Amino acid sequence: MKKKVPAFGHSGFLMESPAALLTAGGRAPTLAAGLLWLAAGLSAGYWVLLAWGQSPVTPVSGVAPVQVTADAAAVARTLGALPANTASNAAPAAPPRYNLLGVVAVGAQDGAALIAVDGQPPRPYRVGAPLDGGLVLQAVTRRTVRLGPALGAPTTVELTLPELAERS
Repeated sequence: MKKKVPAFGHSGFLMESPAALLTAGGRAPTLAAGLLWLAAGLSAGYWVLLAWGQSPVTPVSGVAPVQVTADAAAVARTLGALPANTASNAAPAAPPRYNLLGVVAVGAQDGAALIAVDGQPPRPYRVGAPLDGGLVLQAVTRRTVRLGPALGAPTTVELTLPELAERS
């Protein structure tokens, strides 16, 4: 049976035109061209977005600013004040050298602590690790750590986590 060819060389259906009937087997080049154009468009879009999204580099400070405190007695002496008596001229207590910020206790002999030394950013230390200042982290419990000159030596410093404030 012979296939009926539409009049005037065209039809309302896509695959009924004479050109479509002749090229029905040649879809691979069309598909390949479409995929190449898609890849080219995606690549161009990637590079445009990459160039569009770049901003100037802004340096970020890695260290928190140190809070400066004024010595009231030194300022008064500089301005010419006379010392009233020696009891009131006592120097304020020095801040603690070691500041405990967190602990991870694993059993009785293992764990780690987050400790800030001399106001520097805090660093994690495992049991047995040396700290700045010649002390070694000897033991970690749930809320305290013990520091000493060596792992088996007597404890010289014991740090406790600060109490958590009640939320209202």
